[in-house]
Amino acid sequence: MASHHPGATTAPDPQLVPPILAIWLSVFRPCFTAPVWNRILVLVAGAMLAPGKRTVTQVLRVMGLADEPSFRRYHEVLSQARWDGQAVARRLLLYIIERLLPDGEVVVGIDDTIERRWGARISARGIYRDPVRSSTGHFVKTSGLRWLSLMVAVPIPWAKRTWALPFLTILAPSARWSEANGKRHKTLTTWARQAILQTKRWLPNRRLVFVADNGFAALELLAAVRGYVCMITRLRLDASLFRPAPKRRPAQRGRTPLKGRALPKLSAVLKNKKTVWTSVVISQWYNAQQRRLLVAPRVKPKGMHRHRTLVPCRYCAGAECGRRLMAHRCPSGLDPLGSGP
Repeated sequence: MASHHPGATTAPDPQLVPPILAIWLSVFRPCFTAPVWNRILVLVAGAMLAPGKRTVTQVLRVMGLADEPSFRRYHEVLSQARWDGQAVARRLLLYIIERLLPDGEVVVGIDDTIERRWGARISARGIYRDPVRSSTGHFVKTSGLRWLSLMVAVPIPWAKRTWALPFLTILAPSARWSEANGKRHKTLTTWARQAILQTKRWLPNRRLVFVADNGFAALELLAAVRGYVCMITRLRLDASLFRPAPKRRPAQRGRTPLKGRALPKLSAVLKNKKTVWTSVVISQWYNAQQRRLLVAPRVKPKGMHRHRTLVPCRYCAGAECGRRLMAHRCPSGLDPLGSGP
């Protein structure tokens, strides 16, 4: 009888799974029991061989197990089997860092995606804006699951480019689903805050730079993580920017000001003919191409303000696409825009 203890070893069927696959994935072996581990090896092997959609049914068909009487056990690996996905994500991240990025700063991309699914029995399904089919003047809704993904950017020597390898994926249900199931709703930025701080706990001795789009340019999120990581995201063109608060004068009356005078909106900076632009060439653009952009000189640290929430930041302006990048400065002095503290 096979043991269910995580340390027990049970060799998978060599006719289904090559032994080298078990060796490659041995770093994840302590996270699973023996029966679940054997089924995971079959699912991983089938996922690499399956054409089209990599569903469990398609994987079993490719592996020659379409008529397996206990086929439901393979479905239960992803639904009912007891294993810690967070522990697997931690081992995967540490394995990637050890093999591909042993030193230096770690760049992590964070983004949300919609898995389009229709079905009454799919839990946590919600209605969301379709980012692919929607535009500025056209709003398209879609049904599916919303996932928050974290990907570490590592150079791949044989590909001669940088790849974003996902290591952690979190399901972020909608507010309607949380209310219907009596759960406390967490916004997407709340999930992002927890994921960012969890990643920092996994890599306490490495400098982390998180890159995200403007959906994560929330001041509450930036204020919560600024003491631990560096956050780079796009700014709104109408963002409220202020100079640092002036020093308090001797014998000055009243409370100490929280911010300095207001700065021009970024939309005004874009249209200002006096703005000095510098031409830069960015390598490793889409499809490993080079792209020439016009970038305004880096601006000294300023404060962003909304509802009494102040966040110090650095930012630069790109003229070609009319978007703004904001680099949130961390206390350790890490500045992705090229300067020290």
